[in-house]
Amino acid sequence: AAGYALPFEVPDPAAAVRLAAHLEDRVAGVYSDLVRSADGPLRREAAAALREAAVRAVRWRGSDVTFPGLAERARVGS
Repeated sequence: AAGYALPFEVPDPAAAVRLAAHLEDRVAGVYSDLVRSADGPLRREAAAALREAAVRAVRWRGSDVTFPGLAERARVGS
């Protein structure tokens, strides 16, 4: 059994896809924080990872987010 709680029930494939998009959004948020706090090569690597997480989220969700990684400014489906 998993040692953590999922953010919502995942009873079917559609919910699994929503979970994948949700997790990529959360990962993008962490990379966004790193972009804001780092500089130099680490900042570039974090920006690349943020971009990759955003692209994966779009693939799972089927739509984009205006500001990936910035939950306070994100708007799904733009």
